[in-house]
Amino acid sequence: MVRAIMIQGTGSNVGKSVLVAGLARAYTRRGLRVAPFKPQNMSNNAAVTENGGEIGRAQALQARAAKRATHTDMNPILLKPETDTGAQIIVQGQRAGTMKAGDYRKDKSKLLGAALESFDRLCADADLVLIEGAGSPAETNLRKGDIANMGFARAADIPVVLVGDIHRGGVIAQIVGTQAVLDEGDVAQIRGFAINRFKGDVSLFDEGRDDISARTGWPCLGVVPWFHDAWKLPAEDMMDIRSHTGGACKVVVPQLERMANFDDLDPLSAEPGVSVEVIPGGRPLPGDADLVLLPGSKSTIGDLSYFRAQGWDIDLYAHVRRGGHVLGLCGGYQMLGKTISDPDGVDGRPGKVDGLGLLNVDTVMGGQKQVILRSAHALPDREPVSGYEIHMGHTDGPDRARAWLEVEGRPEGAASSNGRVKGSYLHGIFSSDAFRARYLSTLGVTSDIAYEDGVEQALDDLADHLERHMNLDLMLSLGQPPQRG
Repeated sequence: MVRAIMIQGTGSNVGKSVLVAGLARAYTRRGLRVAPFKPQNMSNNAAVTENGGEIGRAQALQARAAKRATHTDMNPILLKPETDTGAQIIVQGQRAGTMKAGDYRKDKSKLLGAALESFDRLCADADLVLIEGAGSPAETNLRKGDIANMGFARAADIPVVLVGDIHRGGVIAQIVGTQAVLDEGDVAQIRGFAINRFKGDVSLFDEGRDDISARTGWPCLGVVPWFHDAWKLPAEDMMDIRSHTGGACKVVVPQLERMANFDDLDPLSAEPGVSVEVIPGGRPLPGDADLVLLPGSKSTIGDLSYFRAQGWDIDLYAHVRRGGHVLGLCGGYQMLGKTISDPDGVDGRPGKVDGLGLLNVDTVMGGQKQVILRSAHALPDREPVSGYEIHMGHTDGPDRARAWLEVEGRPEGAASSNGRVKGSYLHGIFSSDAFRARYLSTLGVTSDIAYEDGVEQALDDLADHLERHMNLDLMLSLGQPPQRG
């Protein structure tokens, strides 16, 4: 009979996603059929599933850790922020519209049925379902209608393990304080706690661990030291995006406000000969960049305005004059063109804006959203490339005649006449080792790493790490069959 357990955190970014990935790999290696699940997620770094929808990238990594195909049921509600007050709503993998934050808070309980429906399907084909919460259950102002944390745990009667992040400080207050603000019914769902991201001698926290247990009555499932190879795993949250110092080749990435699908950076960060520098707003793009990579965006026109407001357009033109390379992916590709038209306002207000003009192409927003895994070849040497498309809009113009990819028999992408400025709708291309090696060779970098093998090794190492520092037998014993009241 299937068992389930939910990992909730004392706050956002306490390491829940990585812990669930490690647990999924550990229990899968023990012979269990494991499925990851997150009822509600908020991220613009979506993954395309094998059944043709969108889920949070963390759930895609967790599925990989569990050695099973990705499916939209693993993250039935996905919010993709488009503005400070509104988000696109993805329900069971498909776009269901855009909603203001206030309206979503009023209506989110209506989505609980979809979450439970997806959860039930996962349970039908698993021995263990590992559920990841979102944010913190201690946000009592969000408790009414909650479907991400205790609202879901109560609806399906799922036991909860609460995770605190000691690296932030105040971890005793994080955990004891969470118990203090929850109502009795929510507290009853919690069966234990764990401490994450400890640096130094773990035994130094023995008294703190015991104090938490004495105050809460909960057992400790482990004090987990900092996992130093976490950076090798694809990141989902923009808070996890960071520069990575490697070799002399410098790839510069402007950090857009609505940056999306930045997993394109992960294989580059893994290259010993490459340094990836993410530039926050307010700082100029460095003049010594070899490549400026314009990432995807959830709001292309809005992010283009933000790009110009930082003065990055001036920096980019100077970079091009110096002979530097530019690559735009998806939203970044659209920005590089001459114009972006949005007659129906799918990206914001209806209208037409000038692009950066570095590619002789024009984009029209609209049409059906493309969400699909792709098999492709790089041109002219036809190295195999795997990737995915996740966008709205169509781009065309003279520079499309210099397509540098072929996707299932059709040309894809555009390039300037000198080949130094390129754009494409295809995400994930740098995960393909042969293509990445050839592309980097044009920047003077020799690449001989197998990126995907590195991710697999990191997942195995993470599972080993949790086997050493958590009581996985106790955690498994806390899991129980879901019950629907």
